[in-house]
Amino acid sequence: MKIGNYEIHFLYILLIFVPITFIMQSLHFEGTWIFIASGIAIIPLAGILGEATEHLAEHVGPGVGGLLNATFGNAAELIIAIFALQAGLYEVVKASITGSIIGNLLLVLGASMIAGGLKYKTQSFNAMAAGMNSTLLLLSTAGLVVPALFYYLLTTHDVPADQVTALDLDVSLDVSIVLFVTYILSLIFSLQTHKHLYDTTDYDTEGGAEFEDPWSIKKSSIILAVATIFVALMSEMLVHSIAEATESWGMTEVFVGVIVVAIVGNAAEHSAAILMAMKNKMDIAVTIAIGSSSQVALLLAPVLVFLSYFVGPAPMDLVFSPLEVLAIILSAILVNFVALDGKSHWMEGVQLLAVYFILGIAFFFLPPW
Repeated sequence: MKIGNYEIHFLYILLIFVPITFIMQSLHFEGTWIFIASGIAIIPLAGILGEATEHLAEHVGPGVGGLLNATFGNAAELIIAIFALQAGLYEVVKASITGSIIGNLLLVLGASMIAGGLKYKTQSFNAMAAGMNSTLLLLSTAGLVVPALFYYLLTTHDVPADQVTALDLDVSLDVSIVLFVTYILSLIFSLQTHKHLYDTTDYDTEGGAEFEDPWSIKKSSIILAVATIFVALMSEMLVHSIAEATESWGMTEVFVGVIVVAIVGNAAEHSAAILMAMKNKMDIAVTIAIGSSSQVALLLAPVLVFLSYFVGPAPMDLVFSPLEVLAIILSAILVNFVALDGKSHWMEGVQLLAVYFILGIAFFFLPPW
């Protein structure tokens, strides 16, 4: 896809931050500078990783291709989260989940509607597909909200702390299994039984590009592997410098996870949605924004819970802070309303961005309890 290729080629400029980060690390720069450099370096690497995945998907058909896009669509963020799990930074991990959901729904979709709306008075998209995606998202957020409500319910009834922890871990694990199974079934729905509802002329059912001259399987696989390795290296440096960066900037780990890490991990995908909206292809922009959020809630969150049993110092639960719970619910409800009529304009984008900035302000001033 030419638009996609242009986007990735533009991001190639930022690859200069990959060697810069290595140099800073070897010269023992302050963690704040390493945090900035590694975060910028991950942006083009994530874009390359996504492009290689889409080229590879061209050779394996829509079913397996959709699964590949689902698996690697949030690979950069997943890798960052894995290193955060290993470091025991569970608040950063859960905050990045929250940030990805509200970032895609409010920041990406809002910016896309503004970018497209400034050029086209009114833009249309498939209301049925968008409605199903947003409804699925609304339902999936229950899996992220219920463990938190369960936890706060237990703590208000003077249940012993060790019992609360054990029960909440059990609930989080069981909920994660339900979310993961729901995601598999949603793939079957969108890729097999009802794929006609998601058809667009430019993208397949998972938002993958149709390239005129796709890379070979060998080339795609090599680039995918190399990009993944460098994303892992940059993510490790990013995570290890979080503590120093947050202390230097006076920010909490929750704010870094919700805003900074979420934006870094999804920057390439964000720009793709905006470019599509500017080309009057709101179907694709809406699918990227809402579909990515559903993927985070149904796939990324449970996978991280599963991985925490193997790579973390202790199992991770799905207990989000009250503000995170409010942000997720509010974002899902707002987008559900926006998707009802299948039309958008720039003022709707302004409203979504306004809510994102309001939540961002709240997260910035949230004390480190």
